[in-house]
Amino acid sequence: MELILSAMTISVVISYVVFLLAKLLFMGGKTCYILDYECFKGKKEMMLDTQQCAKVVARNKNLRIQDYRFLIKTMVNSGLGEDTYGPKSIVLGEEEHPKLADSISELDAVFFETLDALFARSKITPSQIDILVVTVSLLSTVPSLASRIINRYNMRSDIKAFNIAGMGCSASLVGIDMVQHMFNTQKNKIAIVVSTESMSSHWYCGTEKSMMLSNCIFREGGGSILLTNDNARKNQAILKLKSMVRTHLGSEDDAYKSCFQLEDAKGYGGFHLDRTLTMVAGRALTKNLQVLLPKVLPIWEIVRYTFANLKSGAKINLKSGIQHFCIHPGGRAVIDAVGVNLELSEYDVEPSRMALHRFGNTSSGGLWYVLGYMEAKKRLKKGDKMLMISLGAGFKANTCVWEVTRDLDRVNVWKDVIESYPAKKTGINPYEEKFAWIHDKDLDFATRDEIVKLLDLWISNGICHLLWASSTYSIFMNDTCQIFKWVVRKIGNYTFFYENDCKQSFRNLEWVMEATDGYLNTQYGNIQTY
Repeated sequence: MELILSAMTISVVISYVVFLLAKLLFMGGKTCYILDYECFKGKKEMMLDTQQCAKVVARNKNLRIQDYRFLIKTMVNSGLGEDTYGPKSIVLGEEEHPKLADSISELDAVFFETLDALFARSKITPSQIDILVVTVSLLSTVPSLASRIINRYNMRSDIKAFNIAGMGCSASLVGIDMVQHMFNTQKNKIAIVVSTESMSSHWYCGTEKSMMLSNCIFREGGGSILLTNDNARKNQAILKLKSMVRTHLGSEDDAYKSCFQLEDAKGYGGFHLDRTLTMVAGRALTKNLQVLLPKVLPIWEIVRYTFANLKSGAKINLKSGIQHFCIHPGGRAVIDAVGVNLELSEYDVEPSRMALHRFGNTSSGGLWYVLGYMEAKKRLKKGDKMLMISLGAGFKANTCVWEVTRDLDRVNVWKDVIESYPAKKTGINPYEEKFAWIHDKDLDFATRDEIVKLLDLWISNGICHLLWASSTYSIFMNDTCQIFKWVVRKIGNYTFFYENDCKQSFRNLEWVMEATDGYLNTQYGNIQTY
């Protein structure tokens, strides 16, 4: 993925001069401030930890052993932790037959919890809102979702309301760009952008690997952002918009098809995430930064880079004018690629990694969890510049630079967990630790029903997890339950993990086999141990 701006030459200097002249002539007095923002935090019962994910997977009647292995491998590499949130309908097992009411209920939770908090903290009332933009890509209702918010808060009849659909993960910056354009023609206005996504009606229940990926990384979340161009409120502001650039590669077929909503051969709807997605994202971001960076980096860095690049292919120094990097937490591979190619340190990409770990990919709402992490860690100081990078279907790369207008250390969605972040690398991913047995070659013969029984054994009362070391013993099952023939192999040292998190090691082979045999007989009928 080429993100290094090797194509920039002496024309960059010309672009920079033109930009400065245009700014002086046409942009004087036009401002866009963020007054406040609020991120959604789900309830404990909405968490999709390893055990809840196992229940969701076990319900999919279409999966085969190779599909289970793919899902575990994907989750291990996803960068997500065990505290992300899913919609209530998914947790309750209604994903195969989604209802409109469930989708609306899911969105209502994000809309109203974040807006209630925003109005209460800012002391701005709903009747003071002049512009409302709602970005939800996967659900468009009649009346619109924006109308739903207007009705709930009894907003004014002259409010300018917009409902943006289909813009994907980059939609939040599209909404802010729309607001800033309206600010350019209207003075002293207050706007709200609400960004979230509808998961309830778009959970994929098929077996296409490129479409199963979305189930592994997308989670419920979102945020509401309060903006103004009223200079009388600038002392309340936390961020000031310096520049924004939007790039769209929809005219290029591979970019257009890299993230695509469709149905598989069996009619299951979902999203195809193509192998070329990372490459397309790099191309879009490169084109975008070629326009953005001359506007936000100091002139001396542009000149240095331009002349150095003529000789040796030098790389531009982003940190000459930018202190913080708010990268869309779309997945570990995307964060890694952006970090490497922009020569960012682990410190720079930490907020995006941790937002992905704690909340998952929350689509257009993801950037605000990253911003919240920076604020919770007290990184943002007055005068700092922050680059926001969002990438989304289409294919789009949208970026903007904000200036921090005061030191930020307010309490936010991270308040209960920030002390435990950055998450420590234990060396063992929880999904790998608990589900590594799925890769055992002895399971190659297993049917779906047998795998589901084994998952149920893991989930049900009593034994939650089984680790084993090398030996030569096996349990052979009767014909009605062959799946367990490999469960008690390699007995050397067993450790059973119980639901109360206690653990007990059993080194007496006969005791282990007797206990295991008794448990399996209780759960699944006549089982003989040899």
